[in-house]
Amino acid sequence: MSAIDDFDFLFGCWSVRHRRLRSRGCGCTVWDEFTGTAETRPLLSGLCNIEEHLIAGADCSGVALRTFDRATQLWRIFWVSKRDGVLQAPVHGRFVGAIGEFDGRDVDCGRLVHVRFLWNRGDAQAPRWEQSFSYDAGSSWELNWVMEFKR
Repeated sequence: MSAIDDFDFLFGCWSVRHRRLRSRGCGCTVWDEFTGTAETRPLLSGLCNIEEHLIAGADCSGVALRTFDRATQLWRIFWVSKRDGVLQAPVHGRFVGAIGEFDGRDVDCGRLVHVRFLWNRGDAQAPRWEQSFSYDAGSSWELNWVMEFKR
């Protein structure tokens, strides 16, 4: 398998169970849970892919656009939220075995954060995505969103 095939496991339609931390960066331990759907399809013979998340009644629906840089062998993942329609700065990274780690910078409630996505594709029928933020330049991380995919 070449790195350009890293996200092939996601192609198709999914039901998604979401767990999102109610408040971030303040020690909150309350999680909101909701369900949605996702559909992922390849573009440009797999060089890119697009994933649409639909969550009824929620403003967190959106689109992930992933692009593969052949020269660096890195993926970049961009997000567009239904909230504002703005293409966000990407996270970038790669898979090592079943685990993909993707890092970048973002702004959360006006605070600069480091953001990390972890993909676990160990079970191709039930992959898992996690998002964590660091408010201290990567010294510590707060898990704030988990998505569990099912066919």
